[in-house]
Amino acid sequence: MMKISVKSVLIPAVMASVLVVPHTADACTRFVYHGENDLHMTARSMDWSKPAGTNLWIFPRGMHRESVPGDRGVTWTSRYGSVIATAYDIATIDGMNEKGLSVNQLWLDETIYPADNRQHKLMPVSVWAQYVLDNFATVEDAVEELKKETFVIVTDQEPGRDRLVSLHLSVSDARGDSAVIEYTNGKLVIYQNDGTDVMTNSPVFSDQLALGRYWETADGLKVLPGSRRSEDRFVRATFYSSRIPENLTSDEALAAVLSVIRYTSTPYRSAQTRHAVISGEVDALSSTRWRTVADHRNKRYFFDAVMAPAVIWVDLSEIDFSAQTGTVRKLVLGNNQQHRFTGDVTAYFRESEPFRFAIPGDETEPHYSTGE
Repeated sequence: MMKISVKSVLIPAVMASVLVVPHTADACTRFVYHGENDLHMTARSMDWSKPAGTNLWIFPRGMHRESVPGDRGVTWTSRYGSVIATAYDIATIDGMNEKGLSVNQLWLDETIYPADNRQHKLMPVSVWAQYVLDNFATVEDAVEELKKETFVIVTDQEPGRDRLVSLHLSVSDARGDSAVIEYTNGKLVIYQNDGTDVMTNSPVFSDQLALGRYWETADGLKVLPGSRRSEDRFVRATFYSSRIPENLTSDEALAAVLSVIRYTSTPYRSAQTRHAVISGEVDALSSTRWRTVADHRNKRYFFDAVMAPAVIWVDLSEIDFSAQTGTVRKLVLGNNQQHRFTGDVTAYFRESEPFRFAIPGDETEPHYSTGE
């Protein structure tokens, strides 16, 4: 069963649930800015407790895809080229296609994907975002197809940890439309347009909306919740993103959007206690590793890594996405994205064999690139 609505939830119940249940897992934030003359930008932060093995990739049109091997795999040929960010080079978790459609995958503890009834096709969560980028130009097109539920999402253990990968998906486009797609209690739930410009992690999105309505009555210039919790980041992102002026230039809007997504980020490798000792690459709490901004109108994809000296960007209008002459290309960012690139990096991508998407049952280990 699927619905497209903003679910009504009693505020007291929501406030009780978010105050009692601790949400200290991986913490990401995403919001959409709307300016004049169709200037729309989507920003997200990627928070993780260890290096995420992220590199940037260019995929042309005409790529043959198979979600899983065999009869139960979904097969397609990519209609649109895209620029994407990976996790461990085994999953697409963020990106934008040549039509200005962007995707963002964020952690959601409450996710319960549908049970496998052995009748539907299978779509690994690692491939899900790429499927959307490959096939759709607008949020409306994506939602219309996804609500048909022609496949079920399947997941597996996170590499190196004893837990299932549990993600929800946001989609936004060059028209300014937005949608949040979740699986709760095994059911697909899609929230479209009104109220979907901001998304964090827990709780489920209907409860996030109710939380936002609660804080609408507060004077955010005097008091806003300031913790790293996803509920507090949702409130801060909602307040400040809604106050970015609409009549900014592209450069000013980018600066403002980056300011807000940085404000909702979690300080790098911040610990639970003042005198904590960091040992190895894995932390007890997640912190922001990188941020992206998709400029839907100007077709630029910005990448802001906390371990890098400068923001970099990819100009999609300068990429050959042709199925005949376009090639798969990769920009190696390093184990923890500690690259030394600055500015426009479109020309620095190098031809590469495409990575292999993780599928349930894989023995795939995290891939850490060691670029110079």
